[in-house]
Amino acid sequence: MRFSLPIALLGAACLLTANPEPARAQASRTWVSGVGDDVNPCARTAPCKTFAGAISKTAAFGEINCLDSGGFGAVTITKSITIDCGETHGSILAGGSNGINVNGADILVSIRNLAINGAGGGRAGISFTNGRSLEVHNVKIFGFVAGEAQGIRFNPQSGTALLLVSNSTITINGIAPSTGGGIGVQTAGGAAEVVIQNTRIENNSVGVTAVTTSGAIKMTVRESIVATNQSFGILSTAAGAAINLMVERTTVSSNLGTGVVSQGASSMVRIDRSIITGNATGVGTVGGGVLRSYKNSAINGNASEGTPIPPEGRN
Repeated sequence: MRFSLPIALLGAACLLTANPEPARAQASRTWVSGVGDDVNPCARTAPCKTFAGAISKTAAFGEINCLDSGGFGAVTITKSITIDCGETHGSILAGGSNGINVNGADILVSIRNLAINGAGGGRAGISFTNGRSLEVHNVKIFGFVAGEAQGIRFNPQSGTALLLVSNSTITINGIAPSTGGGIGVQTAGGAAEVVIQNTRIENNSVGVTAVTTSGAIKMTVRESIVATNQSFGILSTAAGAAINLMVERTTVSSNLGTGVVSQGASSMVRIDRSIITGNATGVGTVGGGVLRSYKNSAINGNASEGTPIPPEGRN
């Protein structure tokens, strides 16, 4: 009996030494560098090499920044986070894959100041399937011409998800003439609210598509250029729930198909203070789609002006 206490203490000590050290705390801000290493803690003085290496060491709602120019690899995002390569040239080279996957319940993701290159074989620059919101600001996405072949593929599968694309360039995506394209929004169990502003969407198969198979889509394309795409400029197809799409102060020009199309009886497209010119056909409706104009736009100079548009009243 007199040995029981020391033996118990020794056993407890052995248990303590056998337990691993606590995991290193995640940082609210991490860094990547072209000369970094993913074994590093991703601090400014010891940066990581890739976004995938940094994201595991970054806390939810934290931020990954770029110390210098470099290609930092494809990444899957499953928590709220910002990736920002302002003040330098940060890029993702994603031949044969998606550049960024966003898939996490109720997460908020911001991608800023980045180039995403499909290298002539990528599937989607950014693929969103689950989350609360995605912001894309000052991002160039190009060269995604395989698989889904889209610059941005926004495909919410639950709830209502928000997409904001601003000050960006989406070009050379899709498979001619009409597979994939620049920005594709398609609901699949969820609903979508989308704003595209001050963005150039050029030289894709289709410029912008909105397709409902279940949840509704509310979309505004504002102060942007949708031009020289291989088929449609802006295509709204209501195959399930309603689409309410506004084209505001936007130039839709020189597309090889119709500039703006509304397809399906639940598709409503309104045009306000925009220029639609140089397209094979200016505007059109298919299958009972609805087009309305505030009668303050220039729809002329197309090979065919297309479907006459009834006026939309102002309250």
